[in-house]
Amino acid sequence: MSDVKRSGRRAHKAQETRRRILEAALALFVRDGYGATNLQDVAARAGVAVQTIYFVFGNKRTLLKELVDVTIAGDDEPVATMDRPWFTGALAADTAPRMLDAYVAGTTAVLERVAPITRVLEAAAASDPEVAALWPRDVDPRYAVHRAAAEALVAKPGTRPDLSAQEAADLLYGLLSPDLYLLFVRERGWSSERWTRWVGQTLRAQLCSE
Repeated sequence: MSDVKRSGRRAHKAQETRRRILEAALALFVRDGYGATNLQDVAARAGVAVQTIYFVFGNKRTLLKELVDVTIAGDDEPVATMDRPWFTGALAADTAPRMLDAYVAGTTAVLERVAPITRVLEAAAASDPEVAALWPRDVDPRYAVHRAAAEALVAKPGTRPDLSAQEAADLLYGLLSPDLYLLFVRERGWSSERWTRWVGQTLRAQLCSE
């Protein structure tokens, strides 16, 4: 077997191991909580040695950070949210209503993945200052994404004439939040489709002139 093939097989195996560890961590953090889950539990569920987790991720905090990043992205490719096709495609729409339709759909797909670990993350940050420090309070990546979308939105035809980028960003940030998604979908039993339709209609009424 050539060195290239061996290297490719090793990389594939490492990626598969990493995926199993992340899936195991997600299931256990959601079920038992971050504090109650230890790396031995994660290793057992993933079918790996606990030393493998330390080798791949370093510690439990780093594992949580990586889990959040991969869950938001939907994969482990090093591509920022604002460079991803769903985001750039939405911003390329020719009118505000069309941009909102695409943006709401893309954001809802992210919320579907992220919502289950939102409360896990909140509890972990509240109990562990080192976890909280992984996401500095003076930097909110979620708001930065919505602000960029808002600035693009207000420049498009069909936007409400008196709408500012600040107001648009606030509305996107508030209505497309994990907390509101969980309230309707998990607590009130709405389907994701019903949520997408409602939040899209609500944002259109607030942000668009049409």
